[in-house]
Amino acid sequence: MSETILELKDAAIFQKESLVLNEVNLDVRKGEFVYLIGKTGSGKSSFMKTLYGDLPLQQGTGSIADFDLANLREKDIPFLRRKLGIVFQDFKLLPDRNINNNMAFVLKATGWKDSHKMALQIEEVLGKVGMKTKGFKFPHELSGGEQQRIAIARALLNDPELILADEPTGNLDPQTSVEVMKVLQEIHKSGRTILMATHDYALILKYPSKTLKCDGNKIFEVVQRAV
Repeated sequence: MSETILELKDAAIFQKESLVLNEVNLDVRKGEFVYLIGKTGSGKSSFMKTLYGDLPLQQGTGSIADFDLANLREKDIPFLRRKLGIVFQDFKLLPDRNINNNMAFVLKATGWKDSHKMALQIEEVLGKVGMKTKGFKFPHELSGGEQQRIAIARALLNDPELILADEPTGNLDPQTSVEVMKVLQEIHKSGRTILMATHDYALILKYPSKTLKCDGNKIFEVVQRAV
């Protein structure tokens, strides 16, 4: 049995005072690739934000990468996020510095001090996403697909136990979406656990995997054919 990296029991997800999802029971095991699907407004983003500590888990129990979500203290959140790789829809790259310095900013913020080790780590993660030669470029000099590859590389910097990808292809055209998906698939094959929120059903059909659906304030697993 592979170990559970994310587990929620009878959890309720709130956005401020509004109940978004109720009676959430799920577990994600180490090494799985899991899709989270659902219409806009169905609770996918609120669910993801709860997992990385942006929203508190107010009801039920939950653990992620050995952190107790129900009792997560503010001072624990940076340590939780070091164990997670988070990929956003809108890249969130800092526009005023090149890619190498974007990466270095994250490493320094998470406690790295040795500049030589930082440079090696940056080179390694950029290599994994096919962006090794782009370190001196600024975000605006890159295409959307290239920026998202950089964002995935950034998510790998601290060797995360789990990658949370929130609509990583949402701003990309279909061809670029497939290219980014291939990068995520390669990372998954190397042993990473990935939970990816998406509304891109074409990708799910092309790369079938375990699929959870947000609908009617619930999350449930769907059989692939029924997606």
